[in-house]
Amino acid sequence: MTLPDVFDLTLFLEASITLLVIMDPPGTVPVFLSLVGRKPPVARARAARQAVLVSLLVITLFAVAGQVILAYLGIGIPALQGAGGLLLLLVALDLLTGKGTSEPEAAEDVNVALVPLGTPLLAGPGAIAATIVFVRQADGETGAYVALGAAIVVTHVVLWACMRYSGVVIRLVRESGITLLARVAGLLLAAIAVDLIADSVRGFIEGA
Repeated sequence: MTLPDVFDLTLFLEASITLLVIMDPPGTVPVFLSLVGRKPPVARARAARQAVLVSLLVITLFAVAGQVILAYLGIGIPALQGAGGLLLLLVALDLLTGKGTSEPEAAEDVNVALVPLGTPLLAGPGAIAATIVFVRQADGETGAYVALGAAIVVTHVVLWACMRYSGVVIRLVRESGITLLARVAGLLLAAIAVDLIADSVRGFIEGA
């Protein structure tokens, strides 16, 4: 039994790098801080943990049954991109106008971790599409599936670490810095949302 039969190192490296680039752990820090930066450290840690768990659950679900789910519902990747883009655009507008930085009620703590942090920011259309592609690439090989699972877990550990220890950034930028980060994050999210919507339109045109 060779190493690829037990663990496909090439697929692991390829999947890890791809998911890290798409999910962009350092890039999530400004958005994370803009949404929960004013909360106590315990609340920030909980939000980071919940967001990563939600993302891990969504990515794992699509890795296991993504092709079946999309085929059953008749949903294509362009539709996922369009929906994710619209949702991110709404969040971006809130951040740009200052609504997303106001102190939310306690009941909204979990909601912020679920949407937009867990999905579609972390487990977005890009990450879902990449995961489905890698599952197809695995082509029933056990070692490839193990490598893909390890890549997904490693990516989420890095995501969690970046958000969990973002308090260092808070101590550096202070209150005014968080407000500035919120505006910058809103602008970046808006750009990502427009790009997703454009990809969605392009996908529909090419598939027509």
